[in-house]
Amino acid sequence: MSEKVLMKGNEAIAEAAIRAGCKFYFGYPITPQTELAAYMAKKMPKIGGTFLQAESELAAINMVYGVASAGKRAMTSSSSPGISLKQEGISYLAGADLPALIVNVQRGGPGLGGIQPSQCDYFQATKGGGHGDYHLIVLTPSSVQEMADLTALAFDLADKYRVPSMLLADGTMGQMMEPVVLPEPHENVIEKPWAVTGTGMKRPHNIVNSLYLVPEILEQTNIERFQRYAQIEENEARWESYRMEDAEYCVVAFGIAARVSRNAVDQARKEGIKVGMIRPITVWPFPKKPLAEAADKVKGFLSVELSMGQMIEDVRLATDCRKPVKLCFRAGGMIPSPDQVLEEIRNMQGGK
Repeated sequence: MSEKVLMKGNEAIAEAAIRAGCKFYFGYPITPQTELAAYMAKKMPKIGGTFLQAESELAAINMVYGVASAGKRAMTSSSSPGISLKQEGISYLAGADLPALIVNVQRGGPGLGGIQPSQCDYFQATKGGGHGDYHLIVLTPSSVQEMADLTALAFDLADKYRVPSMLLADGTMGQMMEPVVLPEPHENVIEKPWAVTGTGMKRPHNIVNSLYLVPEILEQTNIERFQRYAQIEENEARWESYRMEDAEYCVVAFGIAARVSRNAVDQARKEGIKVGMIRPITVWPFPKKPLAEAADKVKGFLSVELSMGQMIEDVRLATDCRKPVKLCFRAGGMIPSPDQVLEEIRNMQGGK
């Protein structure tokens, strides 16, 4: 087994991406993800890769589009306002069925907001921040180890389904340092017969495009794409269940909120409150199945978020509103404390 190294979350993403065969990074600096770009700036020239600080976020995402069209693994990273600027290009990636990785290390908003951690880009990531009918595969790490592991997985899933992937982390995850076992290097072995690589006069030309002027063809293309999304929902939803075997209440949280909530769950158990947690690892596809099953036995749910309440809507949808769903939140860059979550768990038990 590889030995552990102490790394910051942003750096773990960068190293894991390199080990996953990514040799093309395009970005623009913004707090709190700048260390990721800085790491790539140092490492890419050493491995024969390409690092380019673009003139803007718009330029960066379109450079990703170009490299992805050639069948190569490419990525970009930014933080909330920068991801907003990339949304047109992300929609174009989805419309052209191009695999790529977008990393969002979230900060408070809206607008320029602040530089402290947040989860307020949940809607943007899971409901489609750009125009048109599309989804991204969205993975949400809650440790530096998962920052590395889910980066490699995001590339693999993007290639498997020809869908852009997003790593949706909060600023705490990006800045936190923890021991991590880095994934072993592996090359991308998925065949990409659709890629624009030159024909050598041996095959017809490939065209990568998202423009369909005949409405019937665009409709059918969207239907086929959503059939692929249905496969992703069936096969790729990921979550962690914690102390749910006999739970009467269920906390739902991801990222740093899940780490805080885990402590609150343990303390509540010491007080005799039967509570567990379901931690989404993918927020699209959202883990509907375990939440629907939990709704058959628990008395209520608590959605813990670093936002004014966004994931709570998916919790309610997944459970068909069969049981009450309460919100525990901090916003603007603040993080709920274990005591705050514990108090809300007590309130649920008391019927408040």
